[in-house]
Amino acid sequence: MRDRKELVDKENPKVSMRRQCELLAVSRSSLTYKSKGESEEDVRIKRLLDEIYLIDPCLGSRRLVTVLDREHGLKINRKRLQRLRREMGQEAIWCQPRTTIPDEGAHKYPYLLRNRQIERVDEVWCTDITYVPMKGGHAYLCAVMDWHSRKVLGWAVSNTMGVDLCLSALNQALVNTGRTPEIFNTDQGSQFTSTEWIERLEELGVRISMDGKGRWMDNVFIERLWRSVKYEDIYLNEYPRISDLRSGLKKWFTRYNEWRPHEALGNETPSAIYGKKNSGDTKSKAA
Repeated sequence: MRDRKELVDKENPKVSMRRQCELLAVSRSSLTYKSKGESEEDVRIKRLLDEIYLIDPCLGSRRLVTVLDREHGLKINRKRLQRLRREMGQEAIWCQPRTTIPDEGAHKYPYLLRNRQIERVDEVWCTDITYVPMKGGHAYLCAVMDWHSRKVLGWAVSNTMGVDLCLSALNQALVNTGRTPEIFNTDQGSQFTSTEWIERLEELGVRISMDGKGRWMDNVFIERLWRSVKYEDIYLNEYPRISDLRSGLKKWFTRYNEWRPHEALGNETPSAIYGKKNSGDTKSKAA
């Protein structure tokens, strides 16, 4: 709908706006509609939910209601809290019985990393999406990481968390490195089971691995990345616009990759470890 609305030329002298709307199947009223945006209270609650999730991702709605009341003096009912979490794309991590059947059109792949020792760069890439609180609203951040070196190879931000966001981060990683991984591991989110995502990985000749629902430990490195970038940059700066967020994240990810020593990497940087790839291991250039 947004793309069709942008095609309407209000200054066109030959075709009236009414006729343009008819041809494009766009409501005239939608051209003048302005979103009210989120309330300040909803923005504050989402920010708190995001912080709590980094501390304990296993809390369900009942416990979150208690924590928000006890620690922040916020009275909120479960239905509202659950709605806000859905809008954030946030879900508690816990074991539960299999009570639903996946959509027939969803692409599901086996988990390929069980008991596997990741010993070289480009052996496994992973990705994830996280909610980003902002002044007066929110955004979503997607990053692609090399599992062995912990290097962030590509990232993207958007005000929606659709598959386009993920493909943007993936394509940036492919351009930045000129490489493709042997295995790409994700969760079973709708973005990563979509036809667009799957076809892109298959086009690259990448083996696809998917975590079981709730297997957050399989993406533990990128979960740690979210914790670091939020506490060290996003929460401190409270960016008002997505353009400001992009500028800030560019500086932070550069510092993370190029400058910060990582104890788990022998106090080397992710970029230094990633750069040690043996030429004999190099796969074909990314398409």
